[in-house]
Amino acid sequence: MTTLARRGDAAGEAGRLAALLLSPTFVVLGLVVGYPLVAALRESLYQSGQSVDADGFVVQGDQFAGLDNYTGMFSGPAATRFWNAFGNTTFFTVTTVAAEVVIGVAMALVMHQALRWRGLVRASILVPWAIPTAVSAILWQWIFQADGVANALIGNQILWTTEGWQAKFAVMIADVWKTAPFIGLLVLAGLQVIPRDVYEAARVDGASPARQFWSITLPLVRPVLVVAVLFRVLDSLRMFDLPFVLIGNRKESVETLTMLAWDEASNLRFGPAAAYATILFVYIAVVAFVFVKLLGADVIGEVRDRGRQARERGPEPLAKPEVVPA
Repeated sequence: MTTLARRGDAAGEAGRLAALLLSPTFVVLGLVVGYPLVAALRESLYQSGQSVDADGFVVQGDQFAGLDNYTGMFSGPAATRFWNAFGNTTFFTVTTVAAEVVIGVAMALVMHQALRWRGLVRASILVPWAIPTAVSAILWQWIFQADGVANALIGNQILWTTEGWQAKFAVMIADVWKTAPFIGLLVLAGLQVIPRDVYEAARVDGASPARQFWSITLPLVRPVLVVAVLFRVLDSLRMFDLPFVLIGNRKESVETLTMLAWDEASNLRFGPAAAYATILFVYIAVVAFVFVKLLGADVIGEVRDRGRQARERGPEPLAKPEVVPA
């Protein structure tokens, strides 16, 4: 019992020390993340501007609207625009992340090879990721002009930056070009920790390169790939600057939820803007939770479960000394 009590006191002191050391981080997160979330949630329950009360008098200022801002985006006149932005956000996330995974893994495999100019290849592949998004959008806007490089290569006159499928395709190309190196860089870090002895044993057993990729490379880089894909999914759901600069504002073909919230806020409709931002936050949180659970990346939960199982088992019994007969 004395040993268990000492262990409990030591664990309690370690927990208090950890809480003390993490308290500045919690305070900063509360100010930077917690307060804006609470303020946005409160703002989404109000409507600003002029309105008329039940007696016919003009009332100016913030008025409590309850859930009107939320019900209005699903069933009111703004429902069509909201569902279009929701569909565009989901479409860009699924298509761009899928293409980035395929291209990023291919980039990582190329950079991992023992090439003569391997350093130069790695640096050149990472150049698009280093360019700011607004700058890359302007670059692609020049490429997708009516007399730009894209039309010169395909030999056809396509208005890429106008409404239609071509606008979606232009945003997808620009986003994949910029962010695929991010996934490639993380996958490359995972490839570099795989022992070469594993591949040598597989070659001795007669495994083909394709079999080595599916049975060795992909399972071993899966944890890194999961993290990279999760980051890209969360980033794509918040896509704003690339379609905004490349195509423009209030374009139905490429308008996302963040663009919709920005447009409402720029027109001083802060209540609906906060409601759109809140819905996007819930959407991102649900996607992240489902993504982590489905891919089995709940590392914190696994550690917590192992700790709980260890506490339930209690301390390991001491081994009895073996008595050797004289």
